[in-house]
Amino acid sequence: MSSLLMDETAVVTGSASGVGRAISRRFAENGADIVVADIRQKPREGGTPTHELISKETDQNATFVNCDVANLSDLEAAVEATEAFNGIDIMVNNAGIYREEQFLEVTEADYEQLMSINVKGTFFGSQVAARQMVENDGGSIINLSSVAGIQGSTRSPTYSMSKGAVRLLTYALAGELGPDVRVNAIHPGVIETEMTSTDVPLTEGVKGEKFATQIAGNRFGTPEDVADVCLFLASDLADYVTGTSVVVDGGLVNVG
Repeated sequence: MSSLLMDETAVVTGSASGVGRAISRRFAENGADIVVADIRQKPREGGTPTHELISKETDQNATFVNCDVANLSDLEAAVEATEAFNGIDIMVNNAGIYREEQFLEVTEADYEQLMSINVKGTFFGSQVAARQMVENDGGSIINLSSVAGIQGSTRSPTYSMSKGAVRLLTYALAGELGPDVRVNAIHPGVIETEMTSTDVPLTEGVKGEKFATQIAGNRFGTPEDVADVCLFLASDLADYVTGTSVVVDGGLVNVG
């Protein structure tokens, strides 16, 4: 086991499944205790709940907190749970939803649901975590945006808007909270999860195979690809990295 995050504690929202699950496992493999914050315990892809898996696979502590990131009290509970593990050092605002839509058909309810989870959840997740971090020895906040937060998507205007907001919030917080708290954003491209294979099947079938060949990396990303970058940003290896975006897309945006 690596010691990159030894004796640190992380809250990872949306970590029962997919990218959040991979981030939690990678952090634990590198010495961190984990608060798994999600609205569900069971992984969408099947298998053992994340907090139980971490306890089996590593020597680290892990606990589950039922957390709807659109609810401030739930976010507070997730951060408070770190007190059992010496307080929060790392906050990963990963929870989010995606929806393809036609702009002229978006309802107010549709808009408010997506923005509450993707933007409000990230804003107040960062706020609750930062309050504790500035009272202690600092920390690292990592916000999961998307390549859609850089270039936009005609199929998902509300989602693109929300992820653009996450990107700019990241830069603003890096300036306000530095140097004690580092704040960075990750912009994944197409990552193979239940969302991209089932909810919005971008990675499945002939269409998916053709799409993959248009990416410079010649494949879709995996949750572990994102987790490795998240580990770097959370660790002291990134001690001089703040207020920046890291694109994890196999070259899709710039050369795809």
